[in-house]
Amino acid sequence: MASVLIVEDDEDIRDILKTYLTIEKIDVFEADSLNEMREKLKKFAVDLILLDIMLADGDSIDELPNIRAKYPEIGVIIVSAKGTDRDKIFGIESGADDYVTKPFNPREVVARVRALLKRTKKENDVLKFGSLEIYPNNYSVKYKAEVIELTGKEFEVLHLLARNPDRIFSREEIIDKVWYDDDYITDRVVDVHISMIRSKIKKDWIKTVRNVGYRFNKDADIFEEE
Repeated sequence: MASVLIVEDDEDIRDILKTYLTIEKIDVFEADSLNEMREKLKKFAVDLILLDIMLADGDSIDELPNIRAKYPEIGVIIVSAKGTDRDKIFGIESGADDYVTKPFNPREVVARVRALLKRTKKENDVLKFGSLEIYPNNYSVKYKAEVIELTGKEFEVLHLLARNPDRIFSREEIIDKVWYDDDYITDRVVDVHISMIRSKIKKDWIKTVRNVGYRFNKDADIFEEE
């Protein structure tokens, strides 16, 4: 059963969302503040958060980077009365996966929850390429049955490339998807992380596309680097 944490200080809204999600056989937890949200995330396994922005103890947009850092596998949908295009863009750029404005149709919210759960589940599936196994749920990697020690960011770079094996990622795209909007991250940081990954697993898994970026080589166990 999937689980959703509703972070909302309006009890009526929480009740409406809980009713519709429960009908869909989704397990529901509730929090009316950022502090209670943090406590619930420590105690329960949560697949997705429905997150109001303005709460009594702070602005949840400021909390999004922390959520992403500690719980990268959890989906986040902002549910807010702030509905301008600028608000939506800022919410997504801050780390949310989706944005719903109030007042809302509960069925639409449930549909968006279902879509995001389906997507995150796919992203959390174990990836296997010959002797390389990538486990998103616990940030672990095995190569030739041996556990490979990667840092959190090294894993996120590898996972990003591996779940899109036919796509070439520029360094700027990798920065945007792994480090979000950190202004201090440069192309050199990406290159260093790629180099470290290559030093820990067979270097052919990640190919350099000159003047473009990097791509994952799903056939590295078959073909040697040219």
